Amino acid sequence: MSKITAAITAVGAYVPDYVLSNEILATMVDTNDEWITTRTGIKERRILKEEGKGSSFLGIKAAEDLIAKKNLDPKEIDMVIFATATPDLPVAATAAYAASEIGAVNAFSYDLQAACSSFLYGMSTAASYIEAGRYKKILLIGADKMSSIIDYTDRTTCIIFGDGGGAVLFEPNQEGLGLQDEYLRTDGVGREFLKIEAGGSILPPSKETVANRQHFVQQDGKSVFKYAVSNMADASTKILERNDMTGDDVDWLVAHQANKRIIDATANRMNLDESKVLMNIHRYGNTTSATLPLLLSDYEKQLKKGDNIVFASFGGGFTWGSIFLKWAYNS
Repeated sequence: MSKITAAITAVGAYVPDYVLSNEILATMVDTNDEWITTRTGIKERRILKEEGKGSSFLGIKAAEDLIAKKNLDPKEIDMVIFATATPDLPVAATAAYAASEIGAVNAFSYDLQAACSSFLYGMSTAASYIEAGRYKKILLIGADKMSSIIDYTDRTTCIIFGDGGGAVLFEPNQEGLGLQDEYLRTDGVGREFLKIEAGGSILPPSKETVANRQHFVQQDGKSVFKYAVSNMADASTKILERNDMTGDDVDWLVAHQANKRIIDATANRMNLDESKVLMNIHRYGNTTSATLPLLLSDYEKQLKKGDNIVFASFGGGFTWGSIFLKWAYNS
């Protein structure tokens, strides 16, 4: 009996309609299109404007897109993992609500939070359950309403982030396709450089924390950039070395869309041609847990069965890593 691997068999995505362009941001904070574009590669980002709608809305829409394209009966889904840094509520699992809303009544579900690496870690988790033979269909959703935790008077962070959702379905494969290897890491030193100070168990919400704007993302940009460049590139080259591969063997790099310069540095370390680097940061900015599935959705028609894909991510914590996956189908 051949070994069971965990393959991605379907992709879905959703982004809100409202486009927040660099030109609009320039009317809100002291910045301009050229400054943002040269430093980040971002031209615009999508923002979920409707009141009363959170990350679950984005994730549910992405899941519904996948279900429709795959012609999947939601009752067949065994498990739902919701990767997010912006859950709807602090205690009630967003995954449970999303699973119920899409009709995955036979699934158990939970949230996974590893900042911008949430979806990458979710891939590892989903694949492990599939490889163990416990479950046959696992829906991995990555969605974040980053606009809910961004200070739009802080030009260092408000230019970077956007809202969006993506989803993939993992199923067993016996052709040797799917997830091949992973290299995942964390370092708690990052806690000081990228965080939201208040709202957790150390500093609960109060009038003071709200007045001091401590419920928004704070980032030491230079430090985060330095760690991200070195660690994301290191993880990606490590995954090549472990699998006796070079850049020539890689068909696509699916890298977290945080900053074009970080993505370029990773591709350069891997000796990858620019044509192999999937990029949509100019359209969406950094959607945190949604960047990887949004890339897969945007480029799905170009992905061919057997393609060697390297995923890479870096996020707060710090969390980072790389995954090597063989694509399992032709669109």
